[in-house]
Amino acid sequence: MSIVRGIAIAGLVAMGIAIGYAFLAGDFGREGAVIGGLPWGIVSLVDLYTGFILFSVWVVYRERSRPIAAIWVVLTMVLGNFTVAAYVLWTTYSSGGDSRRFFLGAHA
Repeated sequence: MSIVRGIAIAGLVAMGIAIGYAFLAGDFGREGAVIGGLPWGIVSLVDLYTGFILFSVWVVYRERSRPIAAIWVVLTMVLGNFTVAAYVLWTTYSSGGDSRRFFLGAHA
């Protein structure tokens, strides 16, 4: 579990820095329109949100509370892999190092 924690922490830091930089230096509306107008930009967004949806299925499955699962899903759709890293980090602690509980949550 310590390797997973390390990767999750690195992901949180990297995504936090990248999101912060983008908010400070970028223009979401203008740059998003450019990305959405490019064929590979569309492929990248479809790929990204397919991953978010698959991750969200795992969250909904493993969480006992539907409202908590819904919050994680919304955060994933808005903040992306920053939220994925946060959730994975949180589940490494809440599972107590038990890989079965990590993957299955309430179903373990």
